[in-house]
Amino acid sequence: MAPSYPTESLAAEPRHIESPCAQSRETRPDHAAAQQAALEALHRYFGYDSFRTGQAGLVDAILAGRDVLGVMPTGAGKSICYQIPATLLPGLTIVISPLISLMRDQVDALNDLGIPAAYINTTQGMDEQGMVLAQAARGDVKLLYVAPERLETERMRSFAARVRISLITVDEAHCVSQWGQDFRSSYLGIGEFIAALPSRPTVAAFTATATQRVRHDIVALLNLQHPQVTVTGFDRPNLFFDILRKPTNAKNVWIANYVIDHADESGIVYCATRKETEALAGLLAERGVSAVAYHGGMSAQNRNDAQRAFVTDAAPVVVATNAFGMGIDKSNVRYVIHHNMPESIEAYYQEAGRAGRDGEPGRCTLLWNDSDIVTRRRLLDMDSQNDRMSEDEREVVRLSKRRLLDAMIGYCRTTECLHAYMTRYFADPTSGAIADAVTATGKTGLRAVDVANNAAGTAADESGVMKSGLRDSDPVKQSVAGASATPAKPRGCGNCANCLSTFATIDVTDIARSISRCVHDLNQNFGMGKIVAVLRGSKTQDLLARHLDACPSYGALDQVPQARVRDVLNQMTTDGFLTVSEGRLPVVHFGPRAAVTAGSDFHYEIKRIERPAAVGGRTGQLRSGHTLGSDASMDTEVDEPLFERLRVLRRDIAREIGKPPYIVFSDKTLRDMTRIRPMTNAQFLAVNGVGENKLNLYGKRFMEAIRSFNA
Repeated sequence: MAPSYPTESLAAEPRHIESPCAQSRETRPDHAAAQQAALEALHRYFGYDSFRTGQAGLVDAILAGRDVLGVMPTGAGKSICYQIPATLLPGLTIVISPLISLMRDQVDALNDLGIPAAYINTTQGMDEQGMVLAQAARGDVKLLYVAPERLETERMRSFAARVRISLITVDEAHCVSQWGQDFRSSYLGIGEFIAALPSRPTVAAFTATATQRVRHDIVALLNLQHPQVTVTGFDRPNLFFDILRKPTNAKNVWIANYVIDHADESGIVYCATRKETEALAGLLAERGVSAVAYHGGMSAQNRNDAQRAFVTDAAPVVVATNAFGMGIDKSNVRYVIHHNMPESIEAYYQEAGRAGRDGEPGRCTLLWNDSDIVTRRRLLDMDSQNDRMSEDEREVVRLSKRRLLDAMIGYCRTTECLHAYMTRYFADPTSGAIADAVTATGKTGLRAVDVANNAAGTAADESGVMKSGLRDSDPVKQSVAGASATPAKPRGCGNCANCLSTFATIDVTDIARSISRCVHDLNQNFGMGKIVAVLRGSKTQDLLARHLDACPSYGALDQVPQARVRDVLNQMTTDGFLTVSEGRLPVVHFGPRAAVTAGSDFHYEIKRIERPAAVGGRTGQLRSGHTLGSDASMDTEVDEPLFERLRVLRRDIAREIGKPPYIVFSDKTLRDMTRIRPMTNAQFLAVNGVGENKLNLYGKRFMEAIRSFNA
């Protein structure tokens, strides 16, 4: 039987948990005044008239002095949740951010809004750091950004002990958890730093990627006191998700063609290795694309130069490893392409989520093949050292990462709505009730999240991943050899490749049974390659020398293509029928659901793509006429020539002031400008995303450009 995991108390948490004392706070005379002040600050600095989902409750709680944990998707406005309180609270707000390279852009953006902010990091000399700390001590700085490692220095501890700190914000809070994909040991010292302060400030933690187990770790390790936990959901409806299975030698060509076809758009391409990063960046350069490479093997200066070129639009494309880290603030990224399969859904969600941060349409494409799975498993086995953990703890983390990888493999192979897959995964991937349901069904492809809930709006099918919307009553007409298949109708969100593609499912029950028997016959002592070779009746010298041709399963699948056998074997490991040991020579063993394959009612199907969704033209438009993203329909109201003129003006201003163009205005704001065509200050302030400081800085030049265009 499959192991069941304890269902934690957060499993049933609502999307917005109010404070137990929320009702009493409502009666306080200053509560309404605080809410009004927050709205006024939102309009004055950011140019918005109302908060987005989840923001108001978090701002309200922070202003009331309550700890919070906000789990909100990238682009949902997490930063506003602590930046607005920072402008209203009497003391300093310290923001703990993991990436030094992003602090400058974050601080520049705040100062551009009229909010005094600064940072302390290793790019500054001791004198410059001292000047910033002095400004913060005088109250001239409202937000001070620091890296978690900075908290361990005596200078920072001394500063914090004598300055009034009203709020400490922990950005990318999932880094504190060993169950998260970005665990950083430096985050473990944050709780100690807060505990050592003479007066404990309010603590706010934010992340875009946190399963329930990770949320529990954040609360415990940061020692949040009775926090308000707000989970606004994980879906990004403006993003189009796509999965393409490509041979390794075809990936670069596909990417190069896509980038060239979208030359006027900004994009990120993620590669698994430094070698692939350099090779692809070189290929793009040969094709005339202004692209930069970014990876951990480059010098700090070269990495900084590459990032500046990308965020300032000097190079519209960056080809990077995951060293191109969390929280990229560039809002006008229109596509993110993954050259290889990432190690987890969390990593993919975070990296792909860097597209469309401005709410405009974006495309997220994942290219993968079976060699990606092998590479990821090898890297996982190599990356298991952590001096802060015992060997037993390291083993637990290793197994956890293997489960994360299995979920990622499931995403690549699923025929389910890709938006639903992600939102359900983050709902609760390790619930005990779900694990029990997996065992009870005895069918393939059941994801934990499929049974958890139907919040994403797509019915949870017991057969989940592999049946592409077919119900148990639907006929399955596919033989083992694969002469024909039963297609499933496109359905679901209408904004991912799975929902816009026609799939066929293939009955591979007999193949799965044969694989299970072979693992048994080989006494669970061999890896995938040998199992496939035995089943296919290979006559290689190594196999014959081991007398594996005497195995009862030898040649059982000699009429089935080798690729099909590998597909089924890989999917069986994903679905828990088999497991693969770690180490230099991975061995296939029976998984917790292995016994199900021996049952008379066992039935197993895999996915075959009949017609992939065709995407062409600009990111926001499918050839079929479907529009990508919930906001894409607004494109019909936009005057593209005017939009391009405003983009040129934005780029020129950005170069003059030495800041990235998105800090001047986002694409979303420029599009709203083309619709309103403001001619007065009042009209300019009505544009979404224009506050008073932006009006004073840039309003005149943009209104002049619009007048000139109209003339």
